[in-house]
Amino acid sequence: MLHFDFDKMLFNIKPENHGTESLEKILKAHPEVQFVSFVGLDIAANDTDERIPVKLFIKDMEKLLATGVQTDGSSVNLPKIAELNNAKVDMIPDLSVNWYVDYNFYNIDKSTGLPVGTLRIPAFLLHNDEREVGARVILRDSLRKFKKDILELLAENPYVFKYIQGVDSVEEIEEIQVTSATELEFWVRTPDDKADREELSTSQELKEQYWKRTYGPVRTALEKSIELLDYYGFEMEMGHKEVGGVKSKLTSSGNHDHIMEQLEIDWKYADAMQAADNEKQVKYVVRDVFNQVGLNTTFQAKPIEGVAGSGEHTHMGVCAKLKNGKLVNLFTAPEFDEDFLSPIGFGALMGILKNYEAINPFVSFTSDSLKRLKPGYEAPVCVVTSLGKSADEPSRNRTILVGLVRDRRSPLATRFELRSPNPKSNTYLVLASGYMAMLDGIKAALEAKKTPKDLEKSISKIYGEEDFYLETYREYRSEKDVFEDYTSSERDKLFGKPPKTVWENVQGFADFPDKVKAISGEGVFSDLALESYREYIISQWATEFHSRLIPNCIMEIKACKAIHDGEANSLDLNNWSKVAELREYMAKDKEGESSLLTRAREALALGDYSLASELQIEIQSKMEDLKNLYRIYKRNLF
Repeated sequence: MLHFDFDKMLFNIKPENHGTESLEKILKAHPEVQFVSFVGLDIAANDTDERIPVKLFIKDMEKLLATGVQTDGSSVNLPKIAELNNAKVDMIPDLSVNWYVDYNFYNIDKSTGLPVGTLRIPAFLLHNDEREVGARVILRDSLRKFKKDILELLAENPYVFKYIQGVDSVEEIEEIQVTSATELEFWVRTPDDKADREELSTSQELKEQYWKRTYGPVRTALEKSIELLDYYGFEMEMGHKEVGGVKSKLTSSGNHDHIMEQLEIDWKYADAMQAADNEKQVKYVVRDVFNQVGLNTTFQAKPIEGVAGSGEHTHMGVCAKLKNGKLVNLFTAPEFDEDFLSPIGFGALMGILKNYEAINPFVSFTSDSLKRLKPGYEAPVCVVTSLGKSADEPSRNRTILVGLVRDRRSPLATRFELRSPNPKSNTYLVLASGYMAMLDGIKAALEAKKTPKDLEKSISKIYGEEDFYLETYREYRSEKDVFEDYTSSERDKLFGKPPKTVWENVQGFADFPDKVKAISGEGVFSDLALESYREYIISQWATEFHSRLIPNCIMEIKACKAIHDGEANSLDLNNWSKVAELREYMAKDKEGESSLLTRAREALALGDYSLASELQIEIQSKMEDLKNLYRIYKRNLF
């Protein structure tokens, strides 16, 4: 598997080599790279993929790098923007980021003995030669605005340098750097194997898999993935087993079978745009490597009900590069034991928390992703942070939405960890909205001339207490176990009621106009872009609900069949009666009375998404009841 000389292969081309002469020289030195693909990202962060022969690319390189290539706008997700009758979209290459080579390990070049590669060039989408659109454009513009406005705020509020470690004035700063990183969790399994939910749940409770030694093809693929990704320059930090999974079985032929495990890999942070691009390439490499050993990978947020889902914790930090070359973390307070954060750090954290309802639609935009956010699975269920019981005792509370990461030994490490994203989250828009929310909070904190002590008091406010920035009837900080130490109603009251469906989540754009304004960045997220994204999310949710979720429910309902015989006792019959009654309510239409699933179909067909959302909540609850009832029924039968 993957027995190639990686030292002979081309894995990346850095920005300093994006000139025509350098590119031609590099590509001619690597004949295994036979294609070029311009990678444009639509509003959903779906990327394009085409094949331009390298010879043609070299011949027309100057023109292609300047004006890009055209794609069919109707084939990308840009609703309200690129419609069928207005579909001209060009892909303009981004010369400021790394370009990566995507290798096809099933297609070997005879002359070199290496897999055939495609140079993937990240690009911006240009609609009708006049408007740049798509997720990469929004992130680029948000970063530009964030950096520009932070410098202006520092210049206008010099008092803040008293509370930042390592810099005394804005004149010392050359530029603002915005750094990000994601942690990728995913499940791997042998094809066609179905999960035993109870076995997986028991294994999770016993923590039989978490950080344990990997075996067989999983170990091979994990090690090979890390090795290969290091060649790409991602500076891999670790790979390990996550909490979910069961032990594989060794067959008589010496092969491992019935593999079902959850893994995580981590790599070094980068500039926010580069970090989002890196994540895309990492997923491609991981999937390809695991496929080579016969394992399927899934980046779904909740591929198996009742078992831990896959997260993608997203880290966000801000540094100032000084004119003397030194880096200074703008979140870090001068005295570690005195203050948790600088005013900039506190303002950034408060901005995320206050405006999270406008960020969440970019984080959790599938039914699958919202299923992951349940108590007890180390996934956040409410908008709250933890700082630590005192400034000299960093928090490791894993039940909150936004974690503060800080290390006495490394002032540059101070950052925030947003724990709600999953591998399907739109990282480009999560980062764009997150940094715009941060900017909103930083602006409020600095213009009010707040000190770290003032801001610690603000973020620690109790329900009903007024604040200069945060909402009166909310709390934002807890050092408790949010899952165990609060009831569901207490969480909803103190930290806000979380959405249960995609429809409820996307309604945040309508229900919280002030928060949408805060993350919009004065045009970074235009009204048209937000409407395009909203249209995409609703269409995807409705289609998935109608054509996937409902049919899957019907299959599961039909699988709950009567299996008792003449030896069944009264308890068995009573148990079956409950199952049968619920099956009929959910899926069996009667004269003049529609079943629950039929009512959901009808609501979707009529475009009554509010009703469809309510019915989806009921369907999820009833399906869980049905599974539990059927489990009880089967358990008592011989």
